[in-house]
Amino acid sequence: MESNLDIIRATYEGTAEENGGNLLSVLAPEARWTEAAGFPYAGTYVGPVQIVAGVFQRLATEWENYRARVHTYLADADHVAAFGVYSGTYRASGKSMSAAFAHLYRLEAGKIVSMEQVVDSHQVRQALRAD
Repeated sequence: MESNLDIIRATYEGTAEENGGNLLSVLAPEARWTEAAGFPYAGTYVGPVQIVAGVFQRLATEWENYRARVHTYLADADHVAAFGVYSGTYRASGKSMSAAFAHLYRLEAGKIVSMEQVVDSHQVRQALRAD
């Protein structure tokens, strides 16, 4: 049986397609995914359909070379935290960004039941500006 840390690590460390497939396979049907206030996709999405449409499809279409690179993981029972840096270029403005993030996951029986994002949204918002 995979550890909670292994489950989360598998959603970051492969290709975009592998990461997406791995994430979908471990999202609980009623998973709650919270994007930070100030982030362009701020809010809480419930269930895989909302999470994919509200976050990941937008990232894929609005950004070029968007990445979430994790440098540190911390695991404690049913919680796993991933710390890293987002990077990418916003297509509408042509501006690039690099922003620190933290993701806190809670898992039950090998499934993600919640994720909460903390991010330096100022860096992301600067990339959205067309000026």
